[in-house]
Amino acid sequence: MRLSLVCFVALLLGAPVANAQVGTTGDTDKATATRIEKRIAADPMLKKYDIKVVVDGGVATLSGSVATEADRTKAAADAKVAGITRVDNQLLVEPDAGTRGVKGTAGKVGEKTREGAGKTKEGAGKVYDKTKEGSGKVYDKTKEGGGKVYDKTKEGAQKAGEEITDGWITTRIKTKFVGEDALKDSDVHVSTDNHVVTLTGTVMSAAGRAKAVALAKEVEGVRRVEDRLTVGPKKP
Repeated sequence: MRLSLVCFVALLLGAPVANAQVGTTGDTDKATATRIEKRIAADPMLKKYDIKVVVDGGVATLSGSVATEADRTKAAADAKVAGITRVDNQLLVEPDAGTRGVKGTAGKVGEKTREGAGKTKEGAGKVYDKTKEGSGKVYDKTKEGGGKVYDKTKEGAQKAGEEITDGWITTRIKTKFVGEDALKDSDVHVSTDNHVVTLTGTVMSAAGRAKAVALAKEVEGVRRVEDRLTVGPKKP
């Protein structure tokens, strides 16, 4: 009888202790599971997957799916933290893992993109119209301006009473030769045919010959200069 009473008292005293140990173990398992989940979420290879972690008595159970066997192995490695005695890796390898749940979003993004593209196209049409309109105006202004420039040039020629003809070119070249030191005592003859100038006669030096050709080329309307000059004294 006395022995039974001792046993009963011992059982009463031991029961709360056992319950306290169970509660402590459960809290530790939850904290460990949370730590593992954070490690997986921070892992660049695994953060896109929805991996569930349950820890019971130091055993970590992983469930969900990953795209490759390498991801599966990496998840098991991340789960081996302090307090874990074994990892029960129940992850499934599925090639489309990590992309599910994004399709709906992708559809919405596609719709938004198409909608934006439509607006862009509409805007581009408006810009095109404005550009076309502006181009027309610029073209008209340019055409108008070109006409004015042409008219001014023509007007200037009329005011001077000059027209670029073969005779005008010949006269203009002879005028330029007058008073030119390099052509002093030279006898240069100028003829023009279809805006092609021919120089004949004599000059006193090679420098004078080059000067005569250069002055002829400077005259407006000259297409080409034929140099038939001779270096030497003026013929009697």
